[in-house]
Amino acid sequence: MPDHEPTTKEPQYQRCVELRDRDGLTPLGLMSNQTWHDDPKRLIYVLSRYKFVAKMLAGKQRVLEVGCADAFGTRVVQQHVDHVTAIDFDALFVEDVKKRMHPDWAIDVRVHDMLGGPVMDAANDGTQKQFDAAYSLDVIEHIKPENEVAFVANIAASLHEDGVLILGSPSIHSQPHASPASKAGHINCKDQPQLRALMETAFRNVFMFSMNDEVLHTGFGPMSHYLLAMGCGKR
Repeated sequence: MPDHEPTTKEPQYQRCVELRDRDGLTPLGLMSNQTWHDDPKRLIYVLSRYKFVAKMLAGKQRVLEVGCADAFGTRVVQQHVDHVTAIDFDALFVEDVKKRMHPDWAIDVRVHDMLGGPVMDAANDGTQKQFDAAYSLDVIEHIKPENEVAFVANIAASLHEDGVLILGSPSIHSQPHASPASKAGHINCKDQPQLRALMETAFRNVFMFSMNDEVLHTGFGPMSHYLLAMGCGKR
């Protein structure tokens, strides 16, 4: 046994050691681990999308994430909102999130298929309430075209009248550059007008943004790798 605990040369970094000794090292999660292994830079792009959501929804109380996968990026949103409920239709990912969850970053995570209907938030008084906002990143491109309107409608039905939805998806114009694994699951990529039209089935006001790598912009749609649509004013 050492005579004293190891310390960093600069004292401000000692918290790194303290957290390691108290909580251990944080695992990435199923999907983020695969990304870190196969294409590390992609984690930057994914987290930048979560940062956009966090900034847009800052101050919201009850927020719903649709299609959370391993919920690795969810903490970025948690920094700016009061509470996040995260759902995914794959029980394997939900169990992974539960196993890794830290009490300081607790979320309500559950298995739910949004095509099966809306999801409500369990309030402290035992009642069921609609959410203030929702977001869904990298999900709509996996939804069959014949189910996309129901998918968006059920998210909208999970929101109260002033609720906001942010939907993010790779652009159809990005697909020639996508990996084989991505292409296998991307059955419903859209261009900017198509994503806007889908959101307008449920919202009166839709605002479009684009991303290339981690850079957010409002530039020329066909040159956008990733699309973000923000809808408000439920129909």
